[in-house]
Amino acid sequence: MPVLDLSTIAEDFNENPYPHYARLREIAPIHRVKAVDGQEVWLVVGHDEARQALTHPDVSKNWLTSGLYTDREKTDASANMMRADPPHHTRLRRLVSRSFAPGRIETLRPRIQQIVDGLLDGMAALPERRADLIDAFARPLPMTVICELLGIPEDARGPFHAWVTEIVSPTGVEAENTALRAMTAYLAELTDAKLAAPGDDLLSDWTTSRGEDGDRLSRQELVAMAFLMMIGGHETTVHLISNAMRALFAHPDQLAALRADLDGLTDGAVEEALRYDGPVETATFRFARVDLEIGGALIEAGSPVLVSLAGADRDPARFAHPDTFDIRRPGRGGHIAFGHGIHHCVGAPLGRLEGRIAIRSILERFPDLEEEPIEHAWVPGILVRGVLSHPVRW
Repeated sequence: MPVLDLSTIAEDFNENPYPHYARLREIAPIHRVKAVDGQEVWLVVGHDEARQALTHPDVSKNWLTSGLYTDREKTDASANMMRADPPHHTRLRRLVSRSFAPGRIETLRPRIQQIVDGLLDGMAALPERRADLIDAFARPLPMTVICELLGIPEDARGPFHAWVTEIVSPTGVEAENTALRAMTAYLAELTDAKLAAPGDDLLSDWTTSRGEDGDRLSRQELVAMAFLMMIGGHETTVHLISNAMRALFAHPDQLAALRADLDGLTDGAVEEALRYDGPVETATFRFARVDLEIGGALIEAGSPVLVSLAGADRDPARFAHPDTFDIRRPGRGGHIAFGHGIHHCVGAPLGRLEGRIAIRSILERFPDLEEEPIEHAWVPGILVRGVLSHPVRW
């Protein structure tokens, strides 16, 4: 199969990658492509093939043993379960998964609603009746929620935002490594403080919790888990909210239907937004442990594999009329916006809860909310899908 150079077809890729994914899918569900950095990777764009790649036992998540990406700095945060394979991954997930059980996450609803209401109060007080939805609402909401969960003080949230942004959308190798070092060092100090004097927060809970066999997270694993929470639960929720609102603004009939039935349609609107234009465009890199076949392509051992969640969730073989935004879509769900298999996002219940509360509350508070007609600037790269700012008025 010939190597496809994405740079030759992707002048407008950040703005709208979906037509490109559709053309690739028409040819084959998986392609050998040259990424922006010049590295050759296998890009999976078919839905069934994406699920296969995300669950294949010989497709590894452990980049530290892949022999690739040696310019990425190894820190204590590298030990997080997103970069681990079974049985190590199984052990780590077992030790923290109860913290994210849907019933336990639901107990956070009153506090999340309180945070949302406070942010909307701040927007409503603006005399110009205009705001950047991301800066005023979508970004501070998950940052506040996660920092409170981990016991991170308010004065550290500004630096955390800068670190997280650089890590998920790096501007360069050195800048990314600097952010990794700074964020890891802070979380290590915080972990030491929680180990010495546990408080009433999630990180403290992890320091004292034990498995049935007495197993516990090590200090390094605690740091890595806190790191994963900050990375996985911040920018994703920011762009879940913003992308959902952009889709609703672009489809006035769907927005009107949702406004008329917030009780019945909010959950469906969030699920359809996740499928239609989710906040994570591609899953993080995986690596073939052995020669294997996916979607008719032979993937050589050691090759990097990149699963396009965005491409897979617009596959017409899985979704009827995939390019149509329909908050009443039958059999809602079935998308892989939160991943699939053993690495399915452990924080998905929290992200869904924040998204549902946020979208419902902002539509209730501002019944005439509109999007400012601007040309959006997009988050660089193909990991996070979203815009850098989202001006609205009411």
